[in-house]
Amino acid sequence: MTKVHVVLRKEDIDETALADGKVAVVFDVLLATSSITAALAAGARSVIPVYSAAEAREVGRRLPDGSYELVGESEGRTIVGFHPPAPLFLQTVCPGKTVVLSTTNGTVALRKAMPARAVYAASLLNSPAVGEYVCRSHREETIIAICSGSSGRFCLEDFYGVGYFVHCLIEHGIAAAELSDSAMAAWLFYRQYSGERRAKEVLSSSRVGRWMAAYGLEKEIDYINQHGALSVVPKLECESFGPEMRDMTQTKVAGEGKQQ
Repeated sequence: MTKVHVVLRKEDIDETALADGKVAVVFDVLLATSSITAALAAGARSVIPVYSAAEAREVGRRLPDGSYELVGESEGRTIVGFHPPAPLFLQTVCPGKTVVLSTTNGTVALRKAMPARAVYAASLLNSPAVGEYVCRSHREETIIAICSGSSGRFCLEDFYGVGYFVHCLIEHGIAAAELSDSAMAAWLFYRQYSGERRAKEVLSSSRVGRWMAAYGLEKEIDYINQHGALSVVPKLECESFGPEMRDMTQTKVAGEGKQQ
């Protein structure tokens, strides 16, 4: 039976444990995994998550001119020469491009999770799609849902996002008895604030949500709060330029087209 556990901060990721056949699903609801989901839904070729701005620039130098966009923030501030990692904005610049993404928490969590058998990015936007895909593709593996957190701190919005994801897993047949205490706590928290109206209260009350509102990013929060609005399933795969996130739903369509 599939078991489900939750890690509360990227700093708590046990890479050795992940390497033992675990499936990792990473959450950085405000903003990285929501941005990845939105970018792929808007037609980005792929998203390359990196540890730092320096790594992003190095990756960019190895990509063909005009084929990519550098996107990122450091401690909440847009990196000089990069686009901001805001989902609504990204949809205007990323179609057909490779997005090289550097963030303080989410992209670091994705890279730290790489020893897992499979690594996915999830958010409120796409948890139903990721939950369904994971349940179908990983029937026996243990699922580790990872809250990226914020520079070593627990994040309310990631915990809520994970609770929504756990709810989606249960809807697809995973038994509540298979949840660890941390997964059960996330699910119970989500159930207390289920629905987009209550979720907005959670997002807006979080430290990062308050900061975003103060900087006029309320519309980004509203966009991110659309539960299950996108069917994107971002999965981390090793490619020639390093680890890239691709939409598994589009990969499947492309594969079926080739077979025909």
